Amino acid sequence: MRTPPWLTVLDDTIAACIAHHRTDLAGKLERRRALLLDPKLRVPVVGRLDQGKSQLVNALVNAPVCPVGDDVTTTTPTTVEHAETPVAAVVADAPPAGRRAIGPAGATPARVPVAFDDVATKSLARRGAHIEVGLPRELLAGGLVLVDTPGIGGPGTSASTFAALSDADAVLMTSDATSELCQAELDLLRQVLAHCPVVTMVLTKIDLVPRWRRVAERNRARLAAAGLPVKLVPVSATVRLAAARTGDKALNAESGFVDLVRTLRDDVLGQGDLLAGRCAAALTATATQELLIPLREQLAEARGGRLGAAHVQYRAAQHRLDELRKRSSRWQTMLGDEVADLMSDVEYDLRDRTRRIVREAEEFFEVADPARTWDEFADWLRDSLADTAETNFAWLVERFQWVSEKIARQVALEESVPDADADEDLLEHIGDLRPPRVEKFTVGQQLFVGLRGSYGGLLMFGLATTLAGMPLINPISLGAGAAFGAKSVWDERGSRLKRRQATARSAAQRHVDDFFLSYGKESRDTARLIQRRLRDHFSGVVEQLQSGVAERALEAKRAAEADLADRRRRTQKLAAEIEQLGALHRRIQALVAPSRELTA
Repeated sequence: MRTPPWLTVLDDTIAACIAHHRTDLAGKLERRRALLLDPKLRVPVVGRLDQGKSQLVNALVNAPVCPVGDDVTTTTPTTVEHAETPVAAVVADAPPAGRRAIGPAGATPARVPVAFDDVATKSLARRGAHIEVGLPRELLAGGLVLVDTPGIGGPGTSASTFAALSDADAVLMTSDATSELCQAELDLLRQVLAHCPVVTMVLTKIDLVPRWRRVAERNRARLAAAGLPVKLVPVSATVRLAAARTGDKALNAESGFVDLVRTLRDDVLGQGDLLAGRCAAALTATATQELLIPLREQLAEARGGRLGAAHVQYRAAQHRLDELRKRSSRWQTMLGDEVADLMSDVEYDLRDRTRRIVREAEEFFEVADPARTWDEFADWLRDSLADTAETNFAWLVERFQWVSEKIARQVALEESVPDADADEDLLEHIGDLRPPRVEKFTVGQQLFVGLRGSYGGLLMFGLATTLAGMPLINPISLGAGAAFGAKSVWDERGSRLKRRQATARSAAQRHVDDFFLSYGKESRDTARLIQRRLRDHFSGVVEQLQSGVAERALEAKRAAEADLADRRRRTQKLAAEIEQLGALHRRIQALVAPSRELTA
């Protein structure tokens, strides 16, 4: 026996669900597979409240198997199928209405037989149960099973109704002729078609509406406008039951049930394999869509989603490496500029301090005699130059320490900066202050200078007094000679003091200049030495950092490449799975595409 195509597609869909770890869908499809292989064809009758569903079932089987009335009468599903004699039972703990339990032996639902006459007259509703009715009817003998469902909109009735729809091979949906199809009924019809693609719209109660044909035409127009491929059959259950009681064939034809029965026989009983294929296609199409949606989302995320952690780390490491390279150029330029400014400031400070020392020395020798105070002055000058050297060098070190910290912040290092010191003996640059050459003013020199001055005074005043008749040497000329001699000695002493002071100032100036040149050169050499130390230190640290960052970037690059390769493999795998599901979906659509359209 040849396997039907829909069964192969259904089995492949079940295998796909299991492969994608959707055991819930696989279980649902397996249950549906077993039910589709059952020769019986289940046709639920659904609709909103008070649309004549139960009366329709009663009219189809010509027996009061479903309770009818003005109030809500159907609260549990009622299954009507063929039997040799009329029987009825309440089936508890059963699967949805119209289905026998599927499971291991001994797991059949509990059945409680009831009197057939009590089915439509007494309330047999039980929680978690449905009613099964068997009748000897020709319509049911071909395997047709009618299921009367609770009306949509009643309390707690929607779940059992849609449970019956999930097992349906075809559906009869009722809408009475008292009003045209409303939007709620169209929405309900779309939901029904999502569960079962073969639906017949039954327009009930046409005996109550004289102009029911206009309602039927408008309903057909609304169905066509909504794009719903549903056949509409107008019927009157009341007329049908009356015709059955009297045996009036014309009245039966007027009831519309002849067309409805023909539809059930031709489009349901006569198309069992096609119905199974269409139901299987609808169910498997829904299942494949549920499988495709997450796969497509995963594929979209894999193709254009956010980068993985490895890519982020690689980009961060690459950015860090580029930043270190840029900062390396910046801090070297900064170090050169700062050292140039520092050397200029240090030289200016040294020049200013030595000039103040020179001014103080000049002021000191304005009054002091170098011959008497030179030792004291030499000690002062040595101490002043030592203080100048120490202060200037301390400022040099302090400024270099500040420059080091500034560059460290520029390089963004956490390592400690090197100490900007130098092993220098500052007193070496002071040297020894040689005393100036002091000419002694001896007693002989003093007598010579005094005699020279006294001779001039004696001669000048002696000649002046001779005009008065006094001799050349007289008391006045002698006194004047003595005064002039003393003044000459005093003047000579003052002149010699000025020369000594000038010589001392010149010696101090030369000594300070020598100190400035010697210490200034040594200070610049020290600054360059510290600059080289800082440059070498920071260059080594930056190279070490760059090496570490480059190594991390290389590791991150490898991880990113591995992640990218894994993402590509995953993308290819997802694309292949999507393609497989797409091919399966096309096979599903091909199940019904070449088949003729059903009338229902």
